[in-house]
Amino acid sequence: MPITPTPTEGLLSPQRRKVLETVARSVVGVGVVGALLGAHERSAEAMPTQALRPPGALADERAFLAACVRCGLCVRACPYQTLRLADLGDRVAAGTPFFTARKIPCEMCEDIPCVKACPTGALDHGLVDIDRAKMGTAVLVDEEHCLNFLGLRCDVCYRDCPVIDKAITLEIESNPRTRKHAIFRPTVHATDCTGCGKCEKSCVLEESAIKVLPLRVARGVPGAHYRLGWEEYQKHNGPLLDGVVDLPDRAPGDVTPPSGVPDAPPILKGPRP
Repeated sequence: MPITPTPTEGLLSPQRRKVLETVARSVVGVGVVGALLGAHERSAEAMPTQALRPPGALADERAFLAACVRCGLCVRACPYQTLRLADLGDRVAAGTPFFTARKIPCEMCEDIPCVKACPTGALDHGLVDIDRAKMGTAVLVDEEHCLNFLGLRCDVCYRDCPVIDKAITLEIESNPRTRKHAIFRPTVHATDCTGCGKCEKSCVLEESAIKVLPLRVARGVPGAHYRLGWEEYQKHNGPLLDGVVDLPDRAPGDVTPPSGVPDAPPILKGPRP
């Protein structure tokens, strides 16, 4: 004789139903958080220009993000509280270390404790001389409001540079406004600039006229086909071509103007030196 199930048979008990609902919500929540973190990680690869990585950070941002385990040991090792871990609202990959030069610059510790504390190599342990660090490059972004260009003698950024007379120099120029006084132009030499940010921090303007930018923002990249003759000479310990290449003369007097174009002025038609 067939058994007819009662209306309550096959239904989950209230307690079991509650447990399953809680598990389902947790799974959905974890998935949403993971998706948000993934999207944030991808968007953070294009960091804001004021965010700088610690000394020794791998130059390739993707490689740095892959190597950094978000442990925070470099932040704890920094004695000046320069470094901080990014939050979700920082537009920097969450949990990764960075600093803002205008707030707290890098103090250029000789023993580089942040690098020593990194367990994964996201901060290159090969960096043993802090003067060789490349956290960014200083750029004079506003000559119009820089006090030196207004004819005033301000050399705070120059004086505060830990690599003074190498990373920043003062170049003397004539003041075009008075034609009597000098302008001491702050000039950054990128090859020696460490990107510590002390110049930006010390600028006396309300908004700094000199800023430290990440290398990918501050410096151009020449094409792979472009060669500098003097570098090629040193690389090959001599010229690439034997002998002298005799190129045709292209002096103005040798050029025949097209029809309808007047002849060159007399100053260009004299005898060639």
